[in-house]
Amino acid sequence: MMEKTKKTAVLGSGNIGMSLAKGLVKSDYCRPEDITLTRRNLQHLAEQTQRGYQVSDKNYPAVFNSSVIIIAVLPQQLDQVLEEIAGAIDPEKHLVISIVSGVSCANIRAKLGNNVQVVRVMPNTAIAICQSMTCIATDNASSENMEEVTRMFETVGSVITINEDLMTSATALCACGVAFFLRAIRAASQGGIEIGFHADEALRMAVQTAKGAADLLLHNKSHPEHEIDKVTSPKGCTIAGLNEMEHQGFSSSLIKGIKLSALKAGGLYTKE
Repeated sequence: MMEKTKKTAVLGSGNIGMSLAKGLVKSDYCRPEDITLTRRNLQHLAEQTQRGYQVSDKNYPAVFNSSVIIIAVLPQQLDQVLEEIAGAIDPEKHLVISIVSGVSCANIRAKLGNNVQVVRVMPNTAIAICQSMTCIATDNASSENMEEVTRMFETVGSVITINEDLMTSATALCACGVAFFLRAIRAASQGGIEIGFHADEALRMAVQTAKGAADLLLHNKSHPEHEIDKVTSPKGCTIAGLNEMEHQGFSSSLIKGIKLSALKAGGLYTKE
């Protein structure tokens, strides 16, 4: 189904769409001239034109001349975009990839046609530095196309395939989750200031400590409690701090926040 040149249209070239395009080029997945970026205000794409990307403020021709369609607009803009491109979609030619929060594959096929293969994707903002945790799901795409989407998003981080009914949960854990972990790092740095460090020192120390903790889990393929055990000694300062945080609701507040974000994510898209 996929031709060798992989002509790709990114509809809605904001932060996520643009980061993906850059990742595809940086990894030699495709060339800038193979990617058409669309945006209502072309002034925002002036730099990309100079870098060799095709740019347009019209979605229909961008879709017509491509085989991979990446939809990266806001949920409230989706219906208008789908109506605009519906006439250009050919189920035998096109693979549609949606990065729109709260929108199912069935929602998109309802506008574009039941035979269109759709893959739903949820990256996070770390896509900008090729460190995204991206979840993908489908209810009708071929294994070949799922492998294609996996390869695409592996150019900008890690990829996991999940059931589509878990995609709003993935939004909360991975996309909203970036903000949750950043807030935890900010709190740690503020604690560092309280115990004597300058703000810039405290932030640097908190950031590197958080990065090291995450890399320990990835490198060792271990459970957080296993690594925690290594740094907690009887009557020690670490366990005292951990227990105080738990008394103040650290874990429960994070869990509740993730659950509420998942609930909110499920209502972002309202059909006509």
